[in-house]
Amino acid sequence: MDAPLAELIDQVRTAAGAGRPLRIRGGGTKDFHAERLQGEPLATAGLQGIVSYEPSELVVTVRAGTPLAELQAALAEQGQCLPFEPPAFGAGATVGGMVAAGLAGPARASVGSVRDYVLGAQLVNGRGELLVFGGQVMKNVAGYDVSRVLAGSWGTLGLIVEVSLKVLPVAPAEATLKFELSQAEALQRLNAWGGQPLPLNASCWVADAGVGTLYLRLRGAVAAVEAACRTLGGERQDNAAVAPDWAACREQTLPWFAERGERDLWRLSVPQTAPVLDLPDSPLVEWHGGQRWVRATAAEGAAVRAAATAAGGHATLFRTARPDVAARLQPLDAVQARIQRALKREFDPAGVFNPGRLYPDF
Repeated sequence: MDAPLAELIDQVRTAAGAGRPLRIRGGGTKDFHAERLQGEPLATAGLQGIVSYEPSELVVTVRAGTPLAELQAALAEQGQCLPFEPPAFGAGATVGGMVAAGLAGPARASVGSVRDYVLGAQLVNGRGELLVFGGQVMKNVAGYDVSRVLAGSWGTLGLIVEVSLKVLPVAPAEATLKFELSQAEALQRLNAWGGQPLPLNASCWVADAGVGTLYLRLRGAVAAVEAACRTLGGERQDNAAVAPDWAACREQTLPWFAERGERDLWRLSVPQTAPVLDLPDSPLVEWHGGQRWVRATAAEGAAVRAAATAAGGHATLFRTARPDVAARLQPLDAVQARIQRALKREFDPAGVFNPGRLYPDF
């Protein structure tokens, strides 16, 4: 065990013994998304480096404090990538933060989520014990893969020390098509295309000055992408010109996000087949209809949440301009709350890790 890890374990054990909360922090680029931030900082900056990387095996093992950009650069050198396109939301984003947040970019609906690519992890629990889950190959777990629970846990279960991730080759061909469509027309086409053998990768519908536009990204074999372009029609975009726009969509730097002003940003997760929802503002629609971003005032928040629930989904208050209001997930039902509390008790019995980060009472 190296010195940085030993120091962190000592800090955890001391905090657990004193009942003192700890706030796990990587690059801090997602601090805006929290029910509450409190506790003595537990920094992962000393846990850096790519432990092992086997390009031929499509597996990389990385320490949690490693900059996300460093990992992505190493993969790019080998023509590989993290296909779920994790948003960084800042230059300091880390690999551990990427897994803890569990957030994915435009391609998520086609390629899967962060947890789908977590093969294994090392974790320091609330007792200061170093635990190892999963491994470095795809078929290494009998039963439930505990390491995948860490994706989206926001550091409430323990300190991620190291993760093993599945990676994929960069697709040999890519194309983006542009269509002028209303939201209803875009959702209808996306649903129809989803039932066909097309190399769909990402989609984004947004209204600008009253004109709705759907951007559809295709990725895959050259023949498949070219055949899809001929079949689907639309206006083909220059790949180099449109790449920054897809990155801006991932990082929420598109004008649509900047123009929300003092309104809150809500994230709605709904079935892809959900129709146009009754929302206070025109949304930005991703994931072939499955993710919808909505700008709303404080008074409109309840209506946004009700619309998501009625559609069979849920809503998260993702960003807010109000300093006295925190990001907030959909409240848990009784069964979900019982499971969440049981997990918290098992991993972190003293409740020292990021208390209130996900939900106010645990």
